[in-house]
Amino acid sequence: MKSKKIIAVVGGSFLLAAAFLLILCIKFVNMKESSPTGKYAGKTEKVEQTTTDKKEQKKPDWVEEKISGMTLEEKVAQLFIITPEALTGMGKVTAAGDTTKRCLEQYPVGGMIYFAGNIEDRQQLSDMLHTTQSYSTEQSGIPIFLSVDEEGGTVARVAGSGISNVSVVEDMCEVTDEERAYEIGQTIGSYLAELGFNLDYAPVGDVLTNPENTVVKKRSFGNDSAKVAALSQKVLDGLHEENVYGVIKHFPGHGATAGDTHEGYAYTDKSLEELEQQELVPFQNAIENHIAIIMAGHISVPNVTGDNTPSSLSKIMITDVLREKMGFDGIVITDALNMGAISQHYSSAEVSVKVIEAGGDMLLMPENFQEAYQGILEAVQNGTLTEERIDESVRRILKVKEKLTAED
Repeated sequence: MKSKKIIAVVGGSFLLAAAFLLILCIKFVNMKESSPTGKYAGKTEKVEQTTTDKKEQKKPDWVEEKISGMTLEEKVAQLFIITPEALTGMGKVTAAGDTTKRCLEQYPVGGMIYFAGNIEDRQQLSDMLHTTQSYSTEQSGIPIFLSVDEEGGTVARVAGSGISNVSVVEDMCEVTDEERAYEIGQTIGSYLAELGFNLDYAPVGDVLTNPENTVVKKRSFGNDSAKVAALSQKVLDGLHEENVYGVIKHFPGHGATAGDTHEGYAYTDKSLEELEQQELVPFQNAIENHIAIIMAGHISVPNVTGDNTPSSLSKIMITDVLREKMGFDGIVITDALNMGAISQHYSSAEVSVKVIEAGGDMLLMPENFQEAYQGILEAVQNGTLTEERIDESVRRILKVKEKLTAED
């Protein structure tokens, strides 16, 4: 009996000692975690500081940073490419001065397009372009597209003006090999970049499947879709080599049409399957080669869309076919919106909203810029368009422009 009491006492003492040691261990661990000393001192703080440093050192997303700092008005202005006359309200513009600067502050448009009437000589043109670019970048930090129709041959606003040190190239219908197509792209890109342009509405990717078509007859590489695709890509490669963005046109293909969109209604009665076999081949090839910008033509395809809506305004053609089916997520720019196919049927405000609703991004030369600009603003304000939809287009535009900042 006595021995049992001794065992009980000893056992109880052992348990008390164990419990005491356990409490000491817990306190020691807590002290180390809350107040490290010796060689461990500052280790926790150092890890947390390193993590913070990494966050601070991470390069901010230029595109998202710009969008987050833009007003709705500034975003909407980015959707337009217009003439210097439309921007300033002047009859003829051959220089960029205080009026251009003030107007760009009010309407920081996405781009400008120039024609022969804006060109007097080489120095004058270069000064005007470089000054316009400096105004844009100084005001917003966003480059402006300075664009021109310079296909070569028949359509050459710069080479056709007769200014010095500019090579004149032949019509595209005369080009038969890829090496020459690349040389043409480089030649045009070289003098455009030197003058200050960064965007060229070329090449023509239209497959001339309608021999009666006179609109793109000399401007097209011919009636073989594979050949047109290959030569168009080589021109694009040559332009890109000189840091000029090329714009393949006129989706879904002007070579099959009857009529001229400059004057009025133009259409093709082909089905989507027929277009995929010929007219769409150059555009699909350009997409697979990562083209940044495609021009949508004012061409009606009633056997695809079910009505006479021009492709540039058609959600079926722009969103369903070009974006979803063909996989293009770059900038879709319209052909000039002052053409008869558009201006005879739609107001500037109406057509501008329709372009964005269809899935387009940039509006080229609306007949009335002020009306078009206000039309989109009002559409957002009344809920026809959302600001998120505007952001989608601005995001595509700035992703392309970000590369221009890198080149600078």
